[in-house]
Amino acid sequence: MASSEDTEGSLTPVDFIQLQHYMEYSSQRVKDVIKEFQPGGRLAQHSFKERVDAVGFCLFLKTYLEVDDFPADFCQRLFHYFQHVEHDTSGKSPLPEGGGVFLRDVSCYFSVLEEGQPREKLEFTFKLYDKDCNQLLDSSEVDRIITQMMRAADYLGWDATELRPVLKDMMTAIDVDGSGTVTLEEWVKGGMNNVPLLVLLGLKMTERDGQHIWRMKHFNKPTYCSVCHSMLLGLGKQGLCCTFCKYTVHSHCANKNPEPCARTFVRSKKEIGVAAHDWIKADKSTKCRVCHKKIKTLAGRRCVWCQEMRHDECIFLGLSSCDCGPLRDHILPPWAIHAVPKEEDTSLLNVTPDGHILQIVSIPNIHPLLVFVNPKSGGKQGLRVLRKFQYLLNPRQVYNLSNGGPAPGLHFFRNLREFRILVCGGDGTVGWLLDAIDKENLQVHPPIAVLPLGTGNDLARCLRWGGGYDGSDLREILKEVEASELVPMDRWSIQVIPDDPQEAGDPVPYEIINNYFSVGVDASIAHRFHSMREKYPQRFNSRRKNKLWYLEFATSETISASCKRLKECLTIECRGKFVDLSSMSLEGIAVLNIPSMHGGSNLWGESKKPNSGPGVEHSEIITDPELLKTISQDMSDKLLEVVGLEGAIEMGQIYTGLKSAGHRLAQTSQITIRTIKALPMQIDGEPWMQPPCTIHIRHKNQANMLMAAPTKSTGFFHHK
Repeated sequence: MASSEDTEGSLTPVDFIQLQHYMEYSSQRVKDVIKEFQPGGRLAQHSFKERVDAVGFCLFLKTYLEVDDFPADFCQRLFHYFQHVEHDTSGKSPLPEGGGVFLRDVSCYFSVLEEGQPREKLEFTFKLYDKDCNQLLDSSEVDRIITQMMRAADYLGWDATELRPVLKDMMTAIDVDGSGTVTLEEWVKGGMNNVPLLVLLGLKMTERDGQHIWRMKHFNKPTYCSVCHSMLLGLGKQGLCCTFCKYTVHSHCANKNPEPCARTFVRSKKEIGVAAHDWIKADKSTKCRVCHKKIKTLAGRRCVWCQEMRHDECIFLGLSSCDCGPLRDHILPPWAIHAVPKEEDTSLLNVTPDGHILQIVSIPNIHPLLVFVNPKSGGKQGLRVLRKFQYLLNPRQVYNLSNGGPAPGLHFFRNLREFRILVCGGDGTVGWLLDAIDKENLQVHPPIAVLPLGTGNDLARCLRWGGGYDGSDLREILKEVEASELVPMDRWSIQVIPDDPQEAGDPVPYEIINNYFSVGVDASIAHRFHSMREKYPQRFNSRRKNKLWYLEFATSETISASCKRLKECLTIECRGKFVDLSSMSLEGIAVLNIPSMHGGSNLWGESKKPNSGPGVEHSEIITDPELLKTISQDMSDKLLEVVGLEGAIEMGQIYTGLKSAGHRLAQTSQITIRTIKALPMQIDGEPWMQPPCTIHIRHKNQANMLMAAPTKSTGFFHHK
């Protein structure tokens, strides 16, 4: 009988993964949603005696997860899951007929899992369970909170047998007078001093320099705790590992004053330029760089900058100066960053949580790498790349674009004349960064390399960075960045002027074209894809699924041919000369800045060599069909290529190589397009529906991009 109850009151790993996908795409907060169930709220009729019924629970999930078609069977399993929680924690007889679940248990569970600051979560859970509003929690209420936290920890893959004693010890410690109750102040103070709980609640930011940023990690080989020197035990060999320095401990040892993390800046001007090692206890079996003898388990230390290993007793015998090792050209060392008075930087864009304002000083003969990571690109890839770079480089030079965008990083590096940028994300992320550079008004325009995440990545393909990161060693990619060459890339301004300003249409996504602009069949497919993804984001959570959806929309567009007779709906003017479309049956027009579109299609195709005589002279407008056959694309020539597409089938043929290219219409330095009906359009993969309008495209400026050296077929990236 017990096993039957366990089955009914548990969720499978597949359920957890599915729930995680829903939560990733929701912008709602639990504390806002539960207000709808309180007296006077929109859903108050589904709440009774602090419970919600099955219908109310389903409405809670739909509202919180922002999903209209939440699967009924999944909703039912979750409902039984929380009913089982109450039976487990109360130990009472089965729930009354009609049942329901405590809304505060549901809210506590989800609040632990969602994004947010630990202090806010601690305060929220306290208020949830303080039923009589007397600012006190008794032992039964605290037990319910612990139960929900343990369930959330189980969802996140934690070892509950190790975490529960840690939380119990915290409760005992904060109840100083032994009264069996805790105040809000005691609760928050105890929670904020309990490292495993902070990790569970999602602490992602350092409060001060030298503080570890822990994350739960499973190790696939014998690993030892750097505090108690005992092995991590259990099926998953689970422990807390610092993202920045890889210092590893048991969950229960994290509260026992472990050694500090490596410094990321210096506090006095005397330390500027003093290249000193930063040693961290390391569980690594290798030879000492000083005595060349093998280092036994936890008997040595590793410099976080140059990665040199030494015995504990050899630390002060070797050279005291650090050269930052193989990544010296990329690392921004702590002795190049120093704290300054507020008067020297009033922008306050680079203030540490404990109040230090930081500035960079130039270090000769290096090119520090400013890294921007879009954690939402490529599913979980972005977060993994972010953590890896925070370990390989100085965390101060690695920026999460979800925290304020590119501006803080660009401002921090503004005084340097020699530095590179690596942007990790899709083409949209690259465009975001380029726009930010325009606005920042830097002394120099730094060269930019791309680590492509997600799908598409047309610009990254053209710059030889490939179509998508496959998880390879980032150190190898940093070597490629160091060996890359500078290539200017044209950027184009686009102005869309509606014929009737009062006619409603979608907002134009960008004012600048980096890759391409198109109108017609391909934009129609992209618009359908985009609209469906906005409505049902949980269905678009992998590259494979995205490609299948795209194929489905392309098939339906082939059948419907919504953009046929396009030549009757628009005109194209290149520097005062109209392009003749009368002899062609086209469903799409593409204006290209780079030789890649739709995730690897070269719509312009390869060019023929002229039969005889000198090459084609540079011209701001070419429309002659024979001459266009000899024209090659160049992202630096301040010219655009205009291509016609017959339909979705032709697009597929070009992508698969069955057809070499679309119809070359023109090469020009300036374009005006006029439309007489609403048509789908897209800029760099972002589609919208545009009412009749006039479109002007002109050259804006050039960006300094980095092109990787030609790679072998067994390189680090997938090309399609």
